[in-house]
Amino acid sequence: QVQLVESGGGLVQAGGSLRLSCAASGRTFSTYTMGWFRQAPGKERDFVAAITWGGGGTVYAGSVKGRFTISRDNAKNTVYLQMNSLKSEDTASYYCAARKGGIVTAISYDYWGQGTQVTVSS
Repeated sequence: QVQLVESGGGLVQAGGSLRLSCAASGRTFSTYTMGWFRQAPGKERDFVAAITWGGGGTVYAGSVKGRFTISRDNAKNTVYLQMNSLKSEDTASYYCAARKGGIVTAISYDYWGQGTQVTVSS
């Protein structure tokens, strides 16, 4: 069982930056692939980024590539999402997720956090 708690969301102006964190419970965090997803009101939950258990592999959605960076610190049981050059269309609730196995961009993850809101004002 893995419990995930996101933090770091907030209100930021367009062009600004935020860093989201996702703290995981459990001793097996380092064995999970971790992902970030986002969901805007009235829209589906979309893939943002993911990172393999060892941190050696990452995948990004095209809309955030070059602006967002996913990373993890297995010693701290934490995964991060550094978001730069934020745009109004990045406004959404952001969720971290964990799964066994490799990176997938679908929402087929085993564990989910409660989400943190990111609002980008133009």
